[in-house]
Amino acid sequence: MTDIGVMVPRDLAAERFTQYVRRAEELGFAEVWVVEDCFFRGGFTQAAVALAVTERIRVGIGILPAVLRNPALTAMEAATLAQLFPGRPVVGIGHGMPGWMRQVGAYPASPLGALGEHLRTVRALLRGETVRDERLDAVTPDLPVPVVPPVLAGVRGPRSLALSGREADGTILAEPVTPEYLAAARGHIGARAVAEGHRVVAYNVAAVDDDPEVARAAVRPALEWIGEPDWAPHITPLPFAAEFARLREDSADRTEFAARLPGEWVDQLAVTGTPGQARERIAALHAAGAGSVVLMPAGADPLVALEGLGRVL
Repeated sequence: MTDIGVMVPRDLAAERFTQYVRRAEELGFAEVWVVEDCFFRGGFTQAAVALAVTERIRVGIGILPAVLRNPALTAMEAATLAQLFPGRPVVGIGHGMPGWMRQVGAYPASPLGALGEHLRTVRALLRGETVRDERLDAVTPDLPVPVVPPVLAGVRGPRSLALSGREADGTILAEPVTPEYLAAARGHIGARAVAEGHRVVAYNVAAVDDDPEVARAAVRPALEWIGEPDWAPHITPLPFAAEFARLREDSADRTEFAARLPGEWVDQLAVTGTPGQARERIAALHAAGAGSVVLMPAGADPLVALEGLGRVL
C-alpha cells in the first residue's frame, strides 16, 4: 500500500489546527501526521483532536520520545485512541533529540536499550498481553483494542534501524528521504522485516508551484539543518555527498549553506517543483520502498502551502 500524507507544522497557530486537519482530509490525503517536539504540543493531545474532527483520514504521531513516558502510559494512551477511533491511529516512537532529552533530564544510559524496551512493551500491551519485567509488575490492559494500531520507530542510524526491523511494525524516516537513503535504511531494517510488511514512512519538506524556482525558494529555509552531523546518515548514500560536505564547510552558517544548495540538489532533498514534478518524485520514493510519503509544507502560510500540496493528489 502506497500513500501520501501531510504533516501538521509543529508551530501552527492553535486556532488553525482543526481547519488544517479537516482540509487535509477534504483534499484527499491518506494520512495527517502530528509531531511531539519539545517544547511545542503533545502528540497524543493533537492526535485526539485531529481524529475527533475528521472522519476517515489516518492520524500518525511522529514521534513520541520513548524516555518521556512509562511504556504502560504510552500503551494506555494509544489504546484509548484505538478504542475511540478504530483503525485510524498510527503511533510513532523514537529516541527524541538528544539535546532536548538532556534538557528535560531524561537522556538514558542506553538510548538503544530504552527504545527497544519501550517498543516491545507498548506493542505487547496493545495486543492484550501481560507484561512482567524490571519496570512493570504483571501489567495487563483492562479494555480490549479492536484494531491494534501499528507502532513505528522513528529512527535514523544503522543500529536503530536494525532495532526497528526487530521490534516495530514500521519505521519513520525523518527528512530528507531520498531513494538512496531509503535503500540504505531498508538494508539496515533487514530483508526479513521488509518481506513481512515492515512499513516505511518517509518525511520530506515539500512545496508545489507552477514555477519550479518559486517552489525551490520555499523549501530552502527548511533544508538549512541537513548539513549538520546528525543528518549524516541521510546524506552519505548520495552521489554528491562529498561535494555536499564541502559546501557546508565553505558556508559561514546554515542560512548561507541553504541558499547555496544547487537547484538540482534541492530537487533531490525535497519534494518540490510543479505538480507533475512533485508527483514524479513521490512515485520514485514509493518505488524505492516508501509505504507512505509524508509532505511537510514549506512556506509562510501553512494553509496556503497545504492547498499547493493538494495538487499532487
